[in-house]
Amino acid sequence: MFDRSIYTRVFEDLAAGRRAAVATVLHADRSVTKLYFGEKELSSQEAADAGSPLELARRAMQSGELELNKTDDGSILFAEPYAPPSRLVILGGGHIALPLAEFGAKCGFSVTVADDRPMFANRQRFPWADEVVCEGFDRVFEKLNINRSTFVVIVTRGHRHDLDCLRAVLPLETAYVGMIGSKRRVRAAFEQMREEGFPQEAIDRVHAPIGLKIGAKTPEEIAVSILSEVIQCKRCREDGSWPELDEAVLKELCRETDEPRALVTIIGAKGSVPRDPGAKMVIWPDGRILGSIGGGCSESSVISASYDVIKSGGCAVMDVDLTADFDAEEGMVCGGVMQVAIEALI
Repeated sequence: MFDRSIYTRVFEDLAAGRRAAVATVLHADRSVTKLYFGEKELSSQEAADAGSPLELARRAMQSGELELNKTDDGSILFAEPYAPPSRLVILGGGHIALPLAEFGAKCGFSVTVADDRPMFANRQRFPWADEVVCEGFDRVFEKLNINRSTFVVIVTRGHRHDLDCLRAVLPLETAYVGMIGSKRRVRAAFEQMREEGFPQEAIDRVHAPIGLKIGAKTPEEIAVSILSEVIQCKRCREDGSWPELDEAVLKELCRETDEPRALVTIIGAKGSVPRDPGAKMVIWPDGRILGSIGGGCSESSVISASYDVIKSGGCAVMDVDLTADFDAEEGMVCGGVMQVAIEALI
């Protein structure tokens, strides 16, 4: 029987800024076992047996991708990492913040912009932002819910405001902190923080002057430089890459319901495929679907197979040959093979 509490715990972790992983065992008798792993287990240095769900979950969290293992008894084990949606908090609503908010949203960040001036902190000025906050920089952090999935960019209009932001952000755990400014202005800010007693290791985490060195001049180029450094810190992390999240599917898996459904997950892929392993969709017997594993005729065959799994219960694994898929409108042909797992959520 499907246990939605596994995904409820994951959802609660993500809301609190924590990472988690779920390992799924598809047994040879078509039964399914799911295991939850929180940050404590994933970050522990305690050894895990090779090929165990915990070892596979740790590998998944490190790679940021679904990890797959087939056991000698015919079972299939796969582990999926979950990380909070990445947030980009832009402190300052000036000319650099405009393209930065737009580009950040287009790159998949949930964008928040904060400024203390109403004419700069409003929805009309920042239509790409999920949230715009008008508040003094010495008070705004109480409203921002900063956590380890937050990338903080300090682009205020003055040295005093930079210091207010640094005082607030240095004690916090964040994914990234960057501050704009000349080398002289940055040195002065860091020296002030040291005099106020902030530890050097916290100051060293601040990327300043901000951005990758690409010779940027215009506000748009500077925004590209900043966002490039943010993405670099997101994707090239020592504690693992940042897995993608289909929040709508996760919420559905948490929903309390007696409706029979099927969960489809891509667990393997070779060649040219439209979606990577880990992509999911939920299927109802009445034809409704949520999410996608790529569309096309091949997705239709998976949907048909899912109806059978919903009726019989348990799980199934099928290979999907995409060489016959052709999108006439786009002129695209997929030439790979996907392996998908289908689980009955009943």
